[in-house]
Amino acid sequence: MSFIPDTATLIQFAIATVILAITPGPDMTLFVSRTLSQGRATGFASMAGALCGTLIHTTLVVVGVSALIVASPMAFFVLKIFGAGYLVFLAWQAITRGSAFSPEKKPGPRISLLRSWAAGLGVNLLNPKIILFFMTFLPQFVSAHDPNAPGKLFFLGSMFIVLSIPVTAPMVLAAEKFSAAMKASPRVTRVVDYLFAGVFSAFALKILSAQAK
Repeated sequence: MSFIPDTATLIQFAIATVILAITPGPDMTLFVSRTLSQGRATGFASMAGALCGTLIHTTLVVVGVSALIVASPMAFFVLKIFGAGYLVFLAWQAITRGSAFSPEKKPGPRISLLRSWAAGLGVNLLNPKIILFFMTFLPQFVSAHDPNAPGKLFFLGSMFIVLSIPVTAPMVLAAEKFSAAMKASPRVTRVVDYLFAGVFSAFALKILSAQAK
């Protein structure tokens, strides 16, 4: 199947996806907070909304990047160079600022599953960093001269969503313990930050060195 990248690319992408999924951020904070205050069903509804948002971002990025490849391989090359720089910036931020994770257990009026889903979707879609990340991250795994690039981009975006579920779902199932562990062990969070920084710095260097040959 021509739309499936080679094994080496799949392994690299899977590692990056798992590291990204376990790195605390606004989405994770929402899932855990809603679970702590409203229950697991609400937490899963928020998670489902965020995953739907990711699918939308992926589709928009695939369409945009695919058009860019057809219109100008050189412009696509520039996008990849910019993407490498952005990944280095994200790595630097992870080390200097650390992860954003501050769930709160605030009992309040019951929130419907639909509203929780919409909240997850909104947090995902309204975060400009997410579309910028996908716009610069996904292209690192395809070539401008690959005629199957659009299919591979969409496959990788879908793979990102599938791999994120088994990582984030346990956080919802064990929200109380997970939240307590994260607060009690800041060193664990820092380890994740450094993993994130290391993986994305490696991808940035890879694309830069590959284009230099």
